[in-house]
Amino acid sequence: MKEEEHWVIALVGGLRLVCLLVMGMALFFALLPKAAAAPAGGDQAAGLFDPWARETGQTQGADLPRTLVPVGHTVGIKLFSDGVLVVGLSPVDTPNGAAAPAKNCGLREGDIITHINSQEVDTIEEVQSILEETSGQAVSLTCLRDGDPLQLTTQAVQCSSDGSYKLGAWIRDSMAGIGTVTFVDPETGLFGALGHAINDVDTGQLMPLSAGAILHSSVTGVQKGQAGQPGQLRGAFDLSADVGSLYANTPSGVFGTLDGGERDLAQGPAMAVARREEVHTGDVVIRSNIQGDEVREYAAKIVRVYPENPEDTRNFLLKVTDPQLLAQTGGIVQGMSGSPILQDGKLIGAVTHVLVNDPTQGYGIFVENMLKAADAAA
Repeated sequence: MKEEEHWVIALVGGLRLVCLLVMGMALFFALLPKAAAAPAGGDQAAGLFDPWARETGQTQGADLPRTLVPVGHTVGIKLFSDGVLVVGLSPVDTPNGAAAPAKNCGLREGDIITHINSQEVDTIEEVQSILEETSGQAVSLTCLRDGDPLQLTTQAVQCSSDGSYKLGAWIRDSMAGIGTVTFVDPETGLFGALGHAINDVDTGQLMPLSAGAILHSSVTGVQKGQAGQPGQLRGAFDLSADVGSLYANTPSGVFGTLDGGERDLAQGPAMAVARREEVHTGDVVIRSNIQGDEVREYAAKIVRVYPENPEDTRNFLLKVTDPQLLAQTGGIVQGMSGSPILQDGKLIGAVTHVLVNDPTQGYGIFVENMLKAADAAA
């Protein structure tokens, strides 16, 4: 059976974002002619989806906190990359014909440019500014490729359409979207969301984080899922006020701390955290926000618990059985990633993936593994 990940990314437009399809927040104008359109597409996880304030003192490896508040409410997520990610290559039209300096110097899709001529770059604007200043002179690119450092040398060319200097590479420096908060630690303000990484929509690569935040969100509509076509939550979130700051984007979720005074997400009762060995097949409850600001509980079953595998965050197979959730969404839809899962009075994990050919089923991650990832990244 084919399984894929799905997460909803917001289209940017004003102070509020209407969450529709997977797209990057940044326009890729820095290194290509402005007439080119930003491509749409998506990394496939069940839902999702500025400076950071890092607080330590969260979980320690095997020593899980006694209680966490299972949340289940959607939030807007905005993320700014550490370096700029190359998401594509394309020739530049010049007075002397087409030129492809990025491709010719060995730059590849998926590379992360961290410095140009020893100057750190984290935004498209910073890259463009340096290219304009150097005006076609040779520049040194410091990159990361699969985590390994790489040094390249190239020369930007002048685009015949607008006169700006370009390398012939699409780059991304930020993303935005909607996802679900899994838990909040009421003592420290630590929160975890999604249960999977935020990956670049074109390369599938985990977005390296420099800064990020979560924002208030509400669900405005649902596109019901069906076999071969996963559904999605449609929502809006407000960019005018951050609820919390992110400090990590990991394969097991995104993590951060709530801002002072912003404890609305932690208003519910705290619940004990289940260890892996306590999770079993049978009835569970999914706590999720599929309409407005209302968080409700829906019935489901764990069909299978998989053997422990540190390389795979899909820890158990889940099947939605709740008639109301099936009627409204068809099962698991984009935007539900991070929805907490409860069993035997304990928080056991979060929804992460949907089976594309059967949206009533999907995968979950143990909350124990989310906490370990939060601690390792702190």
